Amino acid sequence: MKLTSVGLLVLSSSLSIHASAVPSGPDHGGTLPNYTNPVLWEDLADLDVFRVEDTYYYSASNMAFSPGAPILKSGDLVNWEYIGHSVPTLEFNNTDAYSLDGGKQAYVKGIFASSMRYRASTRSWIWIGCVEYKHTFVYEAADPTGVWELVKSIDTCYYDCGLLIDDNDDLFVAYGNTNISVAQLNDDYSEKSVKSVFNGTFYIEGSRFYHIGDQYYILTTQPANREWTLKSSSGPFGPYEIKVFADEVDPPTAGAGYPHQGGIVDTPNGDWYYMAFIDDYPEGRVPVLSPFHFDSDGWPTLPSNQTFNQSHPYPSKPVPVPPKTGIDRFRGNKLGPEWEWNHNPDVSAYSLSKRGLVLRTASVTPDLFRAKNTLTHRILGPSSTATIHLDISKMQAGDRAGLALFRDNMAHIAIQDGQVQLWRNLSLGAGWNTVSTGFVEASAPLPRGARDVYFSLHANVAPQSDKLGTFSWSTNGKNFQQLGTPYLMNSTYYFFVGYRFGIFNFATEELGGSVTVRSFEMTAP
Repeated sequence: MKLTSVGLLVLSSSLSIHASAVPSGPDHGGTLPNYTNPVLWEDLADLDVFRVEDTYYYSASNMAFSPGAPILKSGDLVNWEYIGHSVPTLEFNNTDAYSLDGGKQAYVKGIFASSMRYRASTRSWIWIGCVEYKHTFVYEAADPTGVWELVKSIDTCYYDCGLLIDDNDDLFVAYGNTNISVAQLNDDYSEKSVKSVFNGTFYIEGSRFYHIGDQYYILTTQPANREWTLKSSSGPFGPYEIKVFADEVDPPTAGAGYPHQGGIVDTPNGDWYYMAFIDDYPEGRVPVLSPFHFDSDGWPTLPSNQTFNQSHPYPSKPVPVPPKTGIDRFRGNKLGPEWEWNHNPDVSAYSLSKRGLVLRTASVTPDLFRAKNTLTHRILGPSSTATIHLDISKMQAGDRAGLALFRDNMAHIAIQDGQVQLWRNLSLGAGWNTVSTGFVEASAPLPRGARDVYFSLHANVAPQSDKLGTFSWSTNGKNFQQLGTPYLMNSTYYFFVGYRFGIFNFATEELGGSVTVRSFEMTAP
């Protein structure tokens, strides 16, 4: 037993669980409150979930948003809080694109379907992922909330990989699509050996790798309908059998896709849970949780095809986390881990002060998609409202600052040259390049001499809602008036990341201006 740098007593952390028999399923010794799905109605796709002692950790995709690979933790698998990111800056041999430099961009690239684990022998947290189908990158940290460092770049794409730290501390990754391979890694993450372990007859991806009892399991998804289990009793290199685990299981929200992908995790009491995600656009891809058991032959089995839209007892006594709603006044020495920039930020163009977040213009462009330092926040489903307070006293002619309903097709409300404007129909096209910078649908004059403006955006992001974003503004934060018509969000999956709230300030004429974001408030019914 070892005490880690984050004060956790580590007994088992690699999801390699050695036992003579696989446990059957949840058996709660007392009455617990029930939870319902989605357990966290936010866009957190391609999840990898694991346990270290009595704390659960969750790693997710976020594509070209920076920092990359958000990390959450939970004490009960239901209530989650953001604690950091595994990839502090998106480098990946293509820094210009990930920083919106040189006329380049990296939309729908970056972080997806990666894996994270804690290795007790080295007291290190490990993140591994393939980027742009070319290279695999490995980051390490002594503390998941602290500084992560790039420790290895591998000239092999371990596509959609799942990391396993086995009983004897050996490192393995399962990866690939349709044809699944397993690679053993050395301690420096170079490849020791590799073997193709399963040749599929249909498309599968999204590997998650486990050693449970005397069996090795690789969970894979047939997007976006089914989750399959590969099982071997002969070791990590197989041979493997295959059986469906989740077959077009009912989603918990009307109009959403089937629960799939994700991973499995056990509680300290030996109960097992499957955390998947659903395509829940325009919100994005949202996590859902169900208990499951292993049958007499060792195959993971869900209670029923309705399990995700039924309530279940909490896996353990609920452990509260800070609420997702509330006010951020940006008065710390760094941004909270729930915030992510669109691409890498220009760090010289923003700062935190006693008055809030100062955003200096970092781009001269008419195009919000190419403007640096747009700060984004996930929308809380099924509906929520973001309100920002801007000090605009240091804006310059041509500067545009405001609040966006940010995605590949979007709208925003902004202040520019004394006019409050509603811009709509900004859109990306082929190659995720801009095909429209939008147009002003409505405007209103800001009272002369006003130094402050408040923007509010209400977003209905449930699949069978009206999918509308409604913009309004105020000069006192109390009396708001709607501007323009509500914007209809799209529900296509091609951009992968769902809609977000986005705060921006960019120049259309010359650099030098700034705004101060005095506060961001998110409310929900």
